Parts: sequence; structure tokens; C-alpha cells
Amino acid sequence: MAGGPTDFRVRLATPATVDKFCAEGGLDTGGKVNCSVNHNVMINLRRWVQAPEFYPKDVVGYRSLIINHEVGHFLGHGHVTCPGEGQPAPAMMQQIKGLLGCVPNVRPYDNDGRLLTGPSVP
Repeated sequence: MAGGPTDFRVRLATPATVDKFCAEGGLDTGGKVNCSVNHNVMINLRRWVQAPEFYPKDVVGYRSLIINHEVGHFLGHGHVTCPGEGQPAPAMMQQIKGLLGCVPNVRPYDNDGRLLTGPSVP
């Protein structure tokens, strides 16, 4: 284990523990979702084990998505939506709510290193 200060911690925890940490930041995760609050990226164990309908055969990929998404929040990125039919869903899109014409994608950048994003969600 490396020593020294860290900017944030990624924690895999039970739904109840995630709810407790997320509530400290004013978020109600309802035992169902992840959050990033107070230098903690909280990953809900239920989400870690059970991927949503868009990732039934790629649980490992979905795990990458939820970490990329929540670390994105820690870095100051907000939610975005699908940029267009058939395009890769941005990592900051709430893909568990539907793909809205995009195709599943777990990575924040394309193969050329460009950020995959879309219109901001109000």
C-alpha cells in the first residue's frame, strides 16, 4: 500500500452504508445508487454485483462505468445525455435510466483521447 495523502477514496459498501455516506452530502440514494461526496466515491455493492439491463453480459464493464461516472462527479462533471442516435453513451450519462438512442459505453474517452460527452442535463 502506498503512503501519503489522497484526493479521494473509492469505497465498495452495502446499500445502507452508501446511503449513510451519501446523506452527509444531502443525497438520497435509496439503497439503489452510487454517489460521490466528501472525498468518497461510494459504490453500492448491489450495483457492483447486479448490472442493469444494458450490461447483462458485461458486469466488469459496468463496474468500470460506475467508477468512471462517480469519479467524474468528484472531478466536477455533471450529468449529460445522449449526443445522438447510435453514438457511444457518455460515462457521465445516467445509463441506468436508459440509453436514449446511444449504444452502451463504459469509457469516458474515445480511442483518440477525446472526451465523450453530450448535452448537459438541467
